[in-house]
Amino acid sequence: MTRFFDILFSALGLLLGWPVLLLITLIGLFDTGAPIFRQERIGRFQKPFTLVKFRTMRPGTASVATHLARSDAITPWGRFLRRTKLDELPQLWNVLKGEMSLVGPRPCLFNQNELIAERARRGVFDARPGITGLAQVNEIDMSTPALLAETDARMLQSLSVADYFRYILQTIAGKGSGDRVRS
Repeated sequence: MTRFFDILFSALGLLLGWPVLLLITLIGLFDTGAPIFRQERIGRFQKPFTLVKFRTMRPGTASVATHLARSDAITPWGRFLRRTKLDELPQLWNVLKGEMSLVGPRPCLFNQNELIAERARRGVFDARPGITGLAQVNEIDMSTPALLAETDARMLQSLSVADYFRYILQTIAGKGSGDRVRS
């Protein structure tokens, strides 16, 4: 049932949100020269896919989890995008393609070995990764791999349609601050 909502809301989001997406892209051109960020992530059944986001860090920043990145790598425009979570909007394309869901565990990088092992052990990779979920609205990020994997597994075991909408609404309302960045 949630796949139906994923398709419906991602298609509507892309269709109705294209002016915002275009504006953010144009501002991003002036900010970094490369407003779209693509990164290979681990998806459902541990298959790789290319995640698409708005760029919030300077081009050439090391491809590491956000909590390992330096805060000075984030541009002022990028800080705004992260704070408002607008940097996530291009992932609606990943959702529409079936690589992601609106709600699910955040997709990790291939170099996050501890998180990958913890998620594999708990069956988290059986689900599509998501833009938001229980961990994100509770400010649990990839800096605590065991806790994150445990929270993801708990969410997936009991995920209902009501939870799906609740996590989306909590994210839109600003609950959860996103991944921590080193100072």
